[in-house]
Amino acid sequence: MPYKPDLFPQIIQSISTVIEGNAEQVTALDQAIGDGDHVTNLQRGLQALVEQGDEISQLNWPDAFRKIGMTVMSTVGGASGSLYGTLLIALSKAIDQNNFADAFAQGVEAVQQRGKAGRGEKTMLDVLIPVSDYLQQATAQGVNMPELLDGVKQVAINGMESTRDMTATKGRASYLGERSKGHIDAGAKTSQLMICAIADIFDNQSAPPA
Repeated sequence: MPYKPDLFPQIIQSISTVIEGNAEQVTALDQAIGDGDHVTNLQRGLQALVEQGDEISQLNWPDAFRKIGMTVMSTVGGASGSLYGTLLIALSKAIDQNNFADAFAQGVEAVQQRGKAGRGEKTMLDVLIPVSDYLQQATAQGVNMPELLDGVKQVAINGMESTRDMTATKGRASYLGERSKGHIDAGAKTSQLMICAIADIFDNQSAPPA
Protein backbone atom coordinates (compact mmCIF):
# COMPACT_ATOMS: atom_id res chain seq x y z
CA MET A 1 0.00 0.00 0.00
CA PRO A 2 1.65 3.27 -1.04
CA TYR A 3 2.58 5.69 1.71
CA LYS A 4 1.39 9.23 1.29
CA PRO A 5 1.62 11.17 4.56
CA ASP A 6 -0.71 13.87 3.31
CA LEU A 7 -3.46 11.25 3.13
CA PHE A 8 -3.67 10.92 6.92
CA PRO A 9 -5.82 14.03 7.48
CA GLN A 10 -8.11 12.90 4.65
CA ILE A 11 -8.39 9.42 6.15
CA ILE A 12 -9.09 10.80 9.63
CA GLN A 13 -11.76 13.16 8.30
CA SER A 14 -13.36 10.39 6.25
CA ILE A 15 -13.53 8.13 9.30
CA SER A 16 -14.96 10.95 11.40
CA THR A 17 -17.62 11.62 8.75
CA VAL A 18 -18.68 7.98 8.45
CA ILE A 19 -18.89 7.53 12.22
CA GLU A 20 -20.98 10.70 12.50
CA GLY A 21 -23.25 9.55 9.68
CA ASN A 22 -23.87 6.21 11.38
CA ALA A 23 -23.86 7.45 14.98
CA GLU A 24 -27.56 6.86 15.61
CA GLN A 25 -27.49 3.31 14.25
CA VAL A 26 -24.33 2.33 16.12
CA THR A 27 -25.55 3.87 19.37
CA ALA A 28 -28.72 1.80 19.09
CA LEU A 29 -26.60 -1.34 18.64
CA ASP A 30 -24.48 -0.40 21.64
CA GLN A 31 -27.47 0.40 23.81
CA ALA A 32 -28.96 -3.02 23.05
CA ILE A 33 -26.06 -5.02 24.51
CA GLY A 34 -23.38 -2.55 25.67
CA ASP A 35 -22.82 0.67 27.56
CA GLY A 36 -24.25 2.97 24.90
CA ASP A 37 -21.21 5.30 24.84
CA HIS A 38 -19.12 3.67 22.09
CA VAL A 39 -19.78 6.34 19.47
CA THR A 40 -19.26 9.22 21.90
CA ASN A 41 -15.91 7.76 22.93
CA LEU A 42 -14.78 7.35 19.32
CA GLN A 43 -15.89 10.84 18.35
CA ARG A 44 -13.85 12.36 21.16
CA GLY A 45 -10.71 10.73 19.82
CA LEU A 46 -11.49 11.51 16.21
CA GLN A 47 -11.98 15.19 17.02
CA ALA A 48 -8.56 15.26 18.65
CA LEU A 49 -7.05 13.64 15.56
CA VAL A 50 -8.77 16.06 13.20
CA GLU A 51 -7.21 18.92 15.15
CA GLN A 52 -3.77 17.29 14.80
CA GLY A 53 -4.18 16.64 11.07
CA ASP A 54 -1.57 19.12 9.83
CA GLU A 55 1.03 17.87 12.28
CA ILE A 56 0.35 14.22 11.47
CA SER A 57 0.64 14.87 7.73
CA GLN A 58 4.28 15.92 8.23
CA LEU A 59 5.32 12.67 9.90
CA ASN A 60 6.69 9.52 8.33
CA TRP A 61 4.49 6.44 8.42
CA PRO A 62 5.80 4.88 11.70
CA ASP A 63 5.75 8.19 13.58
CA ALA A 64 2.29 9.04 12.26
CA PHE A 65 0.85 5.72 13.38
CA ARG A 66 2.51 6.12 16.76
CA LYS A 67 1.14 9.63 17.29
CA ILE A 68 -2.34 8.58 16.19
CA GLY A 69 -2.17 5.55 18.49
CA MET A 70 -1.07 7.59 21.50
CA THR A 71 -3.78 10.16 20.87
CA VAL A 72 -6.44 7.46 20.55
CA MET A 73 -5.25 5.77 23.73
CA SER A 74 -5.41 9.03 25.71
CA THR A 75 -8.67 10.46 24.34
CA VAL A 76 -10.98 7.53 23.50
CA GLY A 77 -12.69 6.17 26.57
CA GLY A 78 -13.59 2.57 27.29
CA ALA A 79 -11.95 -0.52 25.86
CA SER A 80 -11.90 0.93 22.35
CA GLY A 81 -9.21 3.49 23.16
CA SER A 82 -6.91 0.89 24.64
CA LEU A 83 -7.45 -1.62 21.84
CA TYR A 84 -7.23 0.74 18.88
CA GLY A 85 -4.26 2.46 20.50
CA THR A 86 -2.55 -0.90 20.89
CA LEU A 87 -3.24 -1.76 17.24
CA LEU A 88 -1.79 1.51 15.95
CA ILE A 89 1.27 1.56 18.18
CA ALA A 90 2.11 -2.05 17.31
CA LEU A 91 1.63 -1.15 13.65
CA SER A 92 4.03 1.78 14.04
CA LYS A 93 6.71 -0.56 15.38
CA ALA A 94 6.25 -3.17 12.66
CA ILE A 95 5.75 -1.07 9.54
CA ASP A 96 9.42 -0.30 8.87
CA GLN A 97 10.45 -3.95 8.68
CA ASN A 98 7.36 -5.46 7.06
CA ASN A 99 4.88 -4.94 4.27
CA PHE A 100 1.59 -3.41 5.39
CA ALA A 101 -0.24 -6.76 5.53
CA ASP A 102 2.33 -8.31 7.87
CA ALA A 103 2.57 -5.16 9.98
CA PHE A 104 -1.21 -5.03 10.31
CA ALA A 105 -1.23 -8.70 11.33
CA GLN A 106 1.21 -7.89 14.12
CA GLY A 107 -1.05 -5.06 15.21
CA VAL A 108 -4.10 -7.32 15.29
CA GLU A 109 -2.15 -9.93 17.26
CA ALA A 110 -1.29 -7.22 19.81
CA VAL A 111 -5.00 -6.40 20.12
CA GLN A 112 -5.81 -10.06 20.74
CA GLN A 113 -3.20 -10.21 23.49
CA ARG A 114 -4.32 -6.93 25.05
CA GLY A 115 -8.01 -7.84 24.97
CA LYS A 116 -7.47 -11.53 25.74
CA ALA A 117 -9.95 -12.27 22.95
CA GLY A 118 -10.10 -13.98 19.60
CA ARG A 119 -12.37 -14.56 16.68
CA GLY A 120 -15.92 -15.67 17.43
CA GLU A 121 -16.37 -13.71 20.67
CA LYS A 122 -18.53 -10.90 19.23
CA THR A 123 -15.99 -8.08 19.21
CA MET A 124 -14.10 -5.86 16.77
CA LEU A 125 -11.71 -8.80 16.28
CA ASP A 126 -14.40 -10.55 14.26
CA VAL A 127 -13.70 -7.86 11.67
CA LEU A 128 -9.99 -7.24 12.25
CA ILE A 129 -8.83 -10.87 12.15
CA PRO A 130 -10.50 -11.86 8.86
CA VAL A 131 -9.40 -8.58 7.26
CA SER A 132 -5.83 -9.24 8.40
CA ASP A 133 -5.95 -12.81 7.07
CA TYR A 134 -7.32 -11.60 3.74
CA LEU A 135 -4.68 -8.86 3.42
CA GLN A 136 -1.87 -11.35 3.94
CA GLN A 137 -3.36 -13.83 1.47
CA ALA A 138 -4.10 -11.21 -1.19
CA THR A 139 -0.66 -9.61 -0.80
CA ALA A 140 1.07 -12.98 -1.15
CA GLN A 141 -0.96 -13.68 -4.30
CA GLY A 142 -0.13 -10.28 -5.81
CA VAL A 143 -3.77 -9.23 -6.08
CA ASN A 144 -4.06 -5.82 -7.75
CA MET A 145 -5.00 -2.83 -5.60
CA PRO A 146 -8.61 -2.31 -6.76
CA GLU A 147 -9.43 -5.99 -6.27
CA LEU A 148 -7.64 -6.07 -2.91
CA LEU A 149 -9.57 -3.04 -1.64
CA ASP A 150 -12.90 -4.48 -2.79
CA GLY A 151 -12.00 -7.71 -1.01
CA VAL A 152 -11.08 -5.91 2.18
CA LYS A 153 -14.44 -4.13 2.26
CA GLN A 154 -16.41 -7.32 1.64
CA VAL A 155 -14.47 -9.27 4.28
CA ALA A 156 -15.03 -6.46 6.79
CA ILE A 157 -18.77 -6.42 6.06
CA ASN A 158 -18.99 -10.21 6.35
CA GLY A 159 -17.09 -10.14 9.64
CA MET A 160 -19.38 -7.45 11.05
CA GLU A 161 -22.50 -9.34 9.99
CA SER A 162 -21.17 -12.57 11.50
CA THR A 163 -21.39 -11.08 15.01
CA ARG A 164 -25.18 -11.01 14.83
CA ASP A 165 -25.50 -14.71 15.62
CA MET A 166 -22.67 -14.90 18.14
CA THR A 167 -22.93 -15.05 21.90
CA ALA A 168 -20.84 -12.32 23.51
CA THR A 169 -18.09 -13.47 25.86
CA LYS A 170 -16.37 -10.12 26.47
CA GLY A 171 -17.42 -6.82 28.02
CA ARG A 172 -20.83 -5.84 29.28
CA ALA A 173 -22.56 -7.78 26.50
CA SER A 174 -21.22 -11.02 27.98
CA TYR A 175 -23.53 -10.55 30.98
CA LEU A 176 -26.49 -11.11 28.66
CA GLY A 177 -25.32 -14.56 27.59
CA GLU A 178 -27.60 -16.02 24.93
CA ARG A 179 -29.66 -12.82 24.90
CA SER A 180 -26.75 -11.08 23.16
CA LYS A 181 -27.54 -13.11 20.05
CA GLY A 182 -29.44 -11.34 17.32
CA HIS A 183 -27.52 -8.07 17.72
CA ILE A 184 -24.53 -6.87 15.71
CA ASP A 185 -21.63 -5.85 17.94
CA ALA A 186 -21.15 -2.07 17.92
CA GLY A 187 -17.36 -2.35 17.94
CA ALA A 188 -17.44 -4.69 14.97
CA LYS A 189 -19.75 -2.26 13.15
CA THR A 190 -17.51 0.76 13.67
CA SER A 191 -14.43 -1.28 12.74
CA GLN A 192 -16.15 -2.22 9.49
CA LEU A 193 -17.18 1.37 8.82
CA MET A 194 -13.66 2.66 9.40
CA ILE A 195 -11.97 -0.03 7.31
CA CYS A 196 -14.36 0.56 4.43
CA ALA A 197 -13.80 4.33 4.64
CA ILE A 198 -10.03 3.85 4.50
CA ALA A 199 -10.34 1.42 1.58
CA ASP A 200 -12.45 3.97 -0.30
CA ILE A 201 -9.75 6.61 0.16
CA PHE A 202 -7.07 4.35 -1.31
CA ASP A 203 -9.44 3.20 -4.04
CA ASN A 204 -9.96 6.80 -5.10
CA GLN A 205 -6.20 7.37 -5.07
CA SER A 206 -5.55 4.38 -7.32
CA ALA A 207 -8.40 5.09 -9.74
CA PRO A 208 -7.39 6.57 -13.10
CA PRO A 209 -8.40 10.21 -13.74
CA ALA A 210 -11.84 10.66 -15.28
